[in-house]
Amino acid sequence: MATHLQGSLFDQSDELRLGALDGTRRTELGSGAWIDVLPGWLSGADALFERLAADVPWHAERRKMYDNVVAVPRLLAHYSAGDPLPHPVLVEARDALSRHYADELGERFTTAGLCYYRDGRDSVAWHGDRIGRGAREDTMVAILSVGAPRDLLLRPVHGGDTVRRPLGHGDLIVMGGSCQRTWEHCIPKTARATGPRISIQFRPRGVR
Repeated sequence: MATHLQGSLFDQSDELRLGALDGTRRTELGSGAWIDVLPGWLSGADALFERLAADVPWHAERRKMYDNVVAVPRLLAHYSAGDPLPHPVLVEARDALSRHYADELGERFTTAGLCYYRDGRDSVAWHGDRIGRGAREDTMVAILSVGAPRDLLLRPVHGGDTVRRPLGHGDLIVMGGSCQRTWEHCIPKTARATGPRISIQFRPRGVR
């Protein structure tokens, strides 16, 4: 698959290396929700983007919306518990997150969902990961972003100020506590010229 990624000026290495997770900064969102953010957790992230863009068996989906069937505006891939992940550094990332959040989460991250945003026209609408246990239990969703930065927006379900976090080039965000129930998040479309981005979402069992 052809990609046109402008690499980060601050990460020119092809060596894939994860940093320490004790550098995460937590923001309490309210109602028991929080996010941890760690810019540049993965060094060499642009090289990983190129590998994933070329090697992952991406697929397009169509979903019913009202009376129409529409194309999902991004490409997707999903790896269930026990499936081999498409690159060894993702196994390392999943295991590092499982160790770091073991006391708070009480279980391991087991699945990985990948989204490929090809340009600014690709997006994901406001939602929470509430399929399964996320609808009734506190949980965590950890997202590693590679490729060009895109804004992740978060807002309270019942109204309030929007939180904006640009993510790309190896950045990590972890949404925890009640975040999936009491807040929503999205990647909005943008008319600005932007390169492609891939997000890797690590989740515990039974959370989608």
